[in-house]
Amino acid sequence: MRIAYVSTYPPTECGIATYTQYLSNAVAAKGMEIRMLGQLGAKGDNVFEVYSPVDKDIAGKLFFYVERLTPDLVHVEHEFGLFGEQRGVQIIEFLIRCQLAETPTIVTLHTVFDDLKYEEKIIVQHILNLSSAIIVHETFQKEILINNYECLNPIVVIPHGVREVDLIPNAKALLNLEDKKVLLLAGYLRSTKNFEKIISLLPDLVAQNNDMVLLLASRSRINEHSDYKDEIYQSIDNIGLKKHVKVLHGKFPQYTLDTILSAADVLALPYTKGGQSGVLAQASALLLPVITSDLKSFKNWIIEVNGGLYAESDKEYISQITRLLQDDDLRNEFRENIKESNKHRNWATIAQRHIDLYAQLINDPIPGAEFYYRSRSKNKNKKFNAIS
Repeated sequence: MRIAYVSTYPPTECGIATYTQYLSNAVAAKGMEIRMLGQLGAKGDNVFEVYSPVDKDIAGKLFFYVERLTPDLVHVEHEFGLFGEQRGVQIIEFLIRCQLAETPTIVTLHTVFDDLKYEEKIIVQHILNLSSAIIVHETFQKEILINNYECLNPIVVIPHGVREVDLIPNAKALLNLEDKKVLLLAGYLRSTKNFEKIISLLPDLVAQNNDMVLLLASRSRINEHSDYKDEIYQSIDNIGLKKHVKVLHGKFPQYTLDTILSAADVLALPYTKGGQSGVLAQASALLLPVITSDLKSFKNWIIEVNGGLYAESDKEYISQITRLLQDDDLRNEFRENIKESNKHRNWATIAQRHIDLYAQLINDPIPGAEFYYRSRSKNKNKKFNAIS
């Protein structure tokens, strides 16, 4: 089976690029053929640099490659703004072109909220109309779509995948944090991350946890959220507890990030807005317990996985963080719970769920015909029965 992904892709740095790399690699490992249609800057085997997000003819450029690469199915990793002006309206023309060519098309909606803007809602409705199937990561996102839009085609919930990786055993020593309880803030700096919440609570946290260090390992993209970045660093300077704060800066490639996550005892996610979190998936891979805000996505994860605690007020943040930092048994219990959950969320399992969905969407030309694909990497036949 040949799948063409439409997405940002490394070395471009963004959450969807990383997500698509892990997903497509896991799908390829199961013997599928992968073609990647990316923005300018995407690199790799069977990766094609197709368009810039400011182009006026994105749909035509993407479909040019679809025509020539002849995929069995197209899978779009969607985020607003990746496909031109007006919040990415050109994705609609591309989906129409695929439909006219009778090419099944799946769209993963990475942003689904109740309060989307007017133009975003219009784009979502057209995506729902024109896609063979929709993937979302959370059950509540499916409920939002069903309750607010006309949904004629299947909506499938497939969670964000988790890597299978070992802890870096001497991570605290590498960061000169031996004998410290480490509370981590990590990820791109933007105002919806609400990192200032945890920084403002640091005096109260230190009063109850004298051996704690707040580890900030964050950065912002060029020309993005620079004012917020300055505010965060200034607030750390102003708080006057420098021996309880360690700030790391850099590009944080995967092994570096794994070292940082391995050095932490608790990850704080005090976000004010968001859905599935790439940082949460990274933390889960390293079995790191979390303290989160009461966002629906985080609360659902905590209830389902039992891998941390959430807080609804400053008082709860202080008490819950203190509880996590001081109770080794509780953290170990949460680690075991995350480890068990990861068995169902590892990328190999998530890839198979995608492949099963892909197979259902490839229609037989006549009754009794079978889709046939023999993987070069696996010496066995692949047969899929399509939905009748």
